[in-house]
Amino acid sequence: MMAKTFAISVLVFWACAVLLARVLEVHGNEIDLQHILATPSLHFWFGSDDLGRDILARVLRGAEVSFLVAIVVTLVNMLVGVSVGVLAGFYGGKVDRLLMHITDVFLAFPGILLAIAFAAVLGPGMLNLVFALCLTGWVSYARLARGQTLSLRNRQHVQAAESLGATPFRLMLRHILPLLTSLLMVEATYSLASIMIAEASLSFLGLGIQAPSASWGAMLRDGVRYMLVAPHYVLIVGLSLMSLILAINLGGDYLRDKLDVKSV
Repeated sequence: MMAKTFAISVLVFWACAVLLARVLEVHGNEIDLQHILATPSLHFWFGSDDLGRDILARVLRGAEVSFLVAIVVTLVNMLVGVSVGVLAGFYGGKVDRLLMHITDVFLAFPGILLAIAFAAVLGPGMLNLVFALCLTGWVSYARLARGQTLSLRNRQHVQAAESLGATPFRLMLRHILPLLTSLLMVEATYSLASIMIAEASLSFLGLGIQAPSASWGAMLRDGVRYMLVAPHYVLIVGLSLMSLILAINLGGDYLRDKLDVKSV
């Protein structure tokens, strides 16, 4: 119960904070050279960075970037992966073997390394970052959807609908996909946390969101250089990222137990 309360409280806090920052048009790009690496105070609640910019404002904008990238990548990965998995499981045979061979090829590469390679080739930027993170993220959805579809394909209600003349598209859309919803929701929850970490990692390496836009990964990279003289910079950004990832994972655990999903 405490984990559930913590997860909901943190997620609601960050969602409200991001929306409020958007409404108030907080950017955090204003440079103030007189307050470089200022410690937390009434003027700078979270202190300032190496250019005198307000860390609180930049943390909020970084949270917005993390949410946006994670949601877009998750939706794309789910659409591609579920389509591939359901088609493979429904038709079986050569279609199944072909699609699963393609899936296995992407699965053979470490996801973050492949994302780093493509981000380096394509160059930094929001769109390239999203594309790089979508390269291998759909694989887990494909394998999950395929395994469940193989099981559901022989259910009596699916066979009954097929005997009544339902088209393959209708069978997949109306009789199989609804039964995958619980598993996909739990998988998407864990995927959100993984994508946020991957986005921060790529930005930390300089392959993600570029200045002057705020990104937690880029802020961590900049803060590491001043860890001894301004430890608040790294600590605040690191704790912000940790709290959000922890809340999402705890929310995923609660959702899995609530929906009675045995394994994902």
